[in-house]
Amino acid sequence: MTDRLIDEIVDFWFDEAMKPYWFRQSDSFDRTVRDTLLPHHEAAAAGRYDHWLEDVDGCLALCVLLDQVPRNVFRGSPRAFATDGKALAVARHVVEQGYDLECSEDERIFLYLPFEHQEDMDCQDLSCALFRERVSDPEVVDYAERHRAVIARFGRFPHRNAVLGRETTPEEAEFLKEPGSSF
Repeated sequence: MTDRLIDEIVDFWFDEAMKPYWFRQSDSFDRTVRDTLLPHHEAAAAGRYDHWLEDVDGCLALCVLLDQVPRNVFRGSPRAFATDGKALAVARHVVEQGYDLECSEDERIFLYLPFEHQEDMDCQDLSCALFRERVSDPEVVDYAERHRAVIARFGRFPHRNAVLGRETTPEEAEFLKEPGSSF
């Protein structure tokens, strides 16, 4: 059951038909993700899938469940970021074990995104290094570098302020008026 479930999650996320929706907002995709993966996100968040850390496919499924699913299912809510810490722990484990080197480039992207999503310079530096060294798509590398630049400038992602109930500084407010400032 477990191996089949891991395969179902990985196959769902990395299906060619899903790829166009990975990095753009789509209500229909968000509904599909919710209907398909929300119970598994909740189980992973509760630690019921922690034993999946034992292999690369399990880690890949965990990164999708903990990092991507909440961003689709809980868009515009603090819950979108609630499992970022767990996703980061999985991503660190993946890199420490060298699991990422066994993966396709598309899979690596999703294993490295938990670093990119952190409001922490060390994580941003690691994100950029991993993307530069192990992903050939220049757009993906540029996206990581843009995330890093925001953290270097503000120490946080200003576009999360309203959702997280944080006060926006005048400098952040000006930045948020710029095109492309909100990932």
